[in-house]
Amino acid sequence: MSPRLCAETNTRLPVYFDGELDALAAAELEQHLAGCAECRAGLEELRDLRAALRRELKFRPTPPELKTRISAALDRESADAYRADAYGADAPGPRARAARPFWAGAFAGVAAAALAASLALFFIVPAGVDPLLDDLVNAHVRSLMPAHLIDVESTDRHTVKPWFAGHVDVSPVVADFADQGYKLIGGRADYFAHQRAAAVIYRHGAHIINVFSWSQEGKRLPSDTTRNGYHLAFWRSGNLDYCAVSDTGWDELLALEKLLKTE
Repeated sequence: MSPRLCAETNTRLPVYFDGELDALAAAELEQHLAGCAECRAGLEELRDLRAALRRELKFRPTPPELKTRISAALDRESADAYRADAYGADAPGPRARAARPFWAGAFAGVAAAALAASLALFFIVPAGVDPLLDDLVNAHVRSLMPAHLIDVESTDRHTVKPWFAGHVDVSPVVADFADQGYKLIGGRADYFAHQRAAAVIYRHGAHIINVFSWSQEGKRLPSDTTRNGYHLAFWRSGNLDYCAVSDTGWDELLALEKLLKTE
């Protein structure tokens, strides 16, 4: 991208293009884009570059051996996180550490690898894929980084639900299904589909499930699918669209979808 005068072009614009800005910063930048032709041109250059790379780079499926190694590494990290969460500073094994919120410890070790994988796949996924899938997977991966998972931390639906008012553009279903194995742990504002979307976060065993909700009336929802090792389950309720994203099994993810549909 050629040098430009507007500071946003070389600071927040590339971060926005990668989907790494938080919801409020992204909304601010979109307002700036409306009045800055220079930044709009810079954003178009980035889109052209991505399109060119996707045309020129040949897509290669992930080798089975690599998937096996990554799954084994994630399993080890999950086991370490469980021990730290259960035993605190006395957790057995070389990775034992002082007690802290489980979602910080559980993903500190794998966040960098997950983010690197997401960025590597960003340019080489097959063309023609619904960009909403990219937005949802990237939002889920970002949430696994330390301090990115939760804006309001609570297991009380009456604390999480009111928090969304004023922070996001929708009013999502919020419920706790701890008795069924899906523990509500909080909520977060995210940004995609040109709006402040909601994310309600659940813990299921060693897995984190982000349940995103947004409004896009009149648009067809994608079918349930798997991207980059994450399952995405879609449904619509009223005027809101929902997607549950996690690396947990399909049966577990669809069971949570069924529970949420009853609320």
